Amino acid sequence: IGAKATLTFGLALFAVGLALWTRVPVHASYAGYVLPALAIGGVGAGFISAPNITLGMSGVRPDDTGLASGLINVALQMGAAIGVAVLATLSTTRTQHLLTTGVGAHEALTGGYRLGFVVATGCVVVALALTTLLRSSRTEHQPLGVEEEAS
Repeated sequence: IGAKATLTFGLALFAVGLALWTRVPVHASYAGYVLPALAIGGVGAGFISAPNITLGMSGVRPDDTGLASGLINVALQMGAAIGVAVLATLSTTRTQHLLTTGVGAHEALTGGYRLGFVVATGCVVVALALTTLLRSSRTEHQPLGVEEEAS
């Protein structure tokens, strides 16, 4: 079905999984709240990785594949590290704010996590929109510097 369609499907599932995390109440059951979010988000994440790398490597000349692969992996690792840091900071700040207003510890922690999952869901929805709206280039299937053979 193609890398872009697979990536789009994966991002949509991942966004749904993250959105489900925003609905988890303080005393949630595993089967009713946690398992569906993990299962749907996990399946979505599985559909994201390979097409993301495939699309990132498309259009790269064969002699530049090592460099491109390294850059993609560094970008993925840095994005994950920065994303976790930002989401953890937002969640912690929200939790601390709720605690200072007299909200109980469990409710405050749940509220902090909820904000983190809302922001994460929004980021994935933006990625999904960009993936859907951006046109595929001709180089998606043909590496740069490689001429099509004349028939």
